[in-house]
Amino acid sequence: MEPVSTPVGGEPKSLLAALSRVPPLDWDVAGGRLLAAMEALSPGPATIADVAARAGVGVATVSRVLNGRANVSPGTRQRVLDAIAALDYRPSTLARNLSLRRTHVIGVVVPFFTSPSAVERVRGVVAALAGSSYDVMLFDVESAERREHAFQLFDRGDRSDGLLLVSLVPPDEEVARLRSSRLPCVLVDAPHPAFPSIVVDDVRGGELATSHLIELGHRRIGFLGDKSPDPFRFASSRDRTRGYEHALARAGIERRPEYVREGTQSRHEARGIAIDLLRLPERPTAVFAASDTQALGVLEAARILGLRVPEDLSVVGFDDVETAAYVGLTTVRQPLFESGRRGAELLLQLLAGAGEQLGDYAEQLEVELVVRSTTAPPPK
Repeated sequence: MEPVSTPVGGEPKSLLAALSRVPPLDWDVAGGRLLAAMEALSPGPATIADVAARAGVGVATVSRVLNGRANVSPGTRQRVLDAIAALDYRPSTLARNLSLRRTHVIGVVVPFFTSPSAVERVRGVVAALAGSSYDVMLFDVESAERREHAFQLFDRGDRSDGLLLVSLVPPDEEVARLRSSRLPCVLVDAPHPAFPSIVVDDVRGGELATSHLIELGHRRIGFLGDKSPDPFRFASSRDRTRGYEHALARAGIERRPEYVREGTQSRHEARGIAIDLLRLPERPTAVFAASDTQALGVLEAARILGLRVPEDLSVVGFDDVETAAYVGLTTVRQPLFESGRRGAELLLQLLAGAGEQLGDYAEQLEVELVVRSTTAPPPK
């Protein structure tokens, strides 16, 4: 470094002036290499103000170009686009979404998310949205309080652009809130006249399961469904019960109240209920369960009591989850994956502006009986 000089007859030059003559740093201590000149710090990313300055327009004009607005002249639009390209400007997705009041998120409220049927439906939702610009926010509901919190969270409109309710019929007060918020909403496995929905014919499914047992010769047929009143407002179990009752009535078989039991969507609870049912003095020779999960509980109960399936007891489930095929369970197959996929597709149509055309559109998917090894004629 050159010494600080003092001019003849004057004061010493300022330190700043002296330092201004210091040569560029020529040694990188950390890297151990010579530098030809001081390496300049990389500039930060370009901002919208930088684009506006380069194009000679205001920030609002750049924003209109970015958002595809029509009130920009072709020449101005091209200058802005050229500036964006030259500066490699990348707008903030978060800021843009906020300005457009969009989140690019779809909320999915689903009860007991870890249950096999719920997982299959969510797989269908994710598959339908894979090619879209939307992400999925899952909200698992395992209590009435959590259900109410989910509705309150999403109907504000700042968490998601649309809402999928899976297997949940919203209460009247929540229907009013959702409609007033104008949040696009589709129901899957839960019919309601206020919203488009994807459902299966649960009554028909209950009839198929019960009629199969009747055709095999069973007359003492038990049913295991969900608790009533149901805090989750599941419609499916109620309708499957109706199908069970319709099939009995059509065959001239009296419904026996002691054969109809209710519980939750829990295999362990179903097992305990089924043990009590199968210990009746005149026990059922067959049981129709409103879900495969509950049917697995019935199979466990039969094993505990030493009953052979299907020789001593026939069992039918509902859903046809993957485990059903593994254990050879006769069941009613519903299109779980397809229902989730179709629900998401409907919601994408709503988000694209098809609300008036869809209205209270309801699409019903078909069910079918899948006969495996857990059903046979009743014991002699």
